[in-house]
Amino acid sequence: MTESYLNTLFGLENKVAVVIGGTGELCGSMAEGLANSGAETVLAGRNEEKASTRLDNISSAGGHAYFEKVDVTCKTSINNLLSSVLKRSGQVDILINGAGANSPTPILDIQEDEFDNILNTNLKAVLFASQVFGEYMLKRGEGGSIINVGSMSGIVPLSRVFSYSASKAAVHNLSKNMAREWADQNIRVNTIVPGFFPAEQNKKVLTEERVASIMQHTPAKRFGDASELIGATLLLASEAGSFMNGSELVVDGGYASMTI
Repeated sequence: MTESYLNTLFGLENKVAVVIGGTGELCGSMAEGLANSGAETVLAGRNEEKASTRLDNISSAGGHAYFEKVDVTCKTSINNLLSSVLKRSGQVDILINGAGANSPTPILDIQEDEFDNILNTNLKAVLFASQVFGEYMLKRGEGGSIINVGSMSGIVPLSRVFSYSASKAAVHNLSKNMAREWADQNIRVNTIVPGFFPAEQNKKVLTEERVASIMQHTPAKRFGDASELIGATLLLASEAGSFMNGSELVVDGGYASMTI
């Protein structure tokens, strides 16, 4: 009885999930969680080699997943991604937008090309993918769940990463606008908000001094582990979160609850 009830709430059997950024550390773990809950899961990214270990893990656990190449800053590439997934899997029910880029360059020093890369990767890619997959979900008429990966820095700006903070704040706002527009079509758009998780894009700014500062501001006194994003992901992707729309689900070890 308990297992059946939990599967009704959180199970993703007969669902297809596309995880853009699924070759990375955080979204890769989220993709594993979706696959292990029954969804056929597509790891979309630039590097198939980076996806191979994750795909092996999913297969070993009895899940189903495959890799698709995509350039998130190119709408044609995203359209091709949707076409490939529909040809292979027949449908898309869940989209995660999690590709990311970071930069420690100060405000007065950043050049236009670097700033454009941050905005294109973190913001424009979310818009493009949401347009492509959102239009598909609207035409299909069976609803869907879009989960955008935001950041604590999108809520409280962080030093040394102003361009990342600004782009993520825009993602939070964009998500709420899409949630408002598509809610009556049963398409839910939510933002998962990680606190501090060591990931490829933030390692360049995690100096010893900065880590000490983060720990002083985090009641849990540690970084998050990527697997600790899975529960929040399943909630937003499944029937358990059917009335959650436009929400910002914070997973941060208490960081946002602490000032001094």
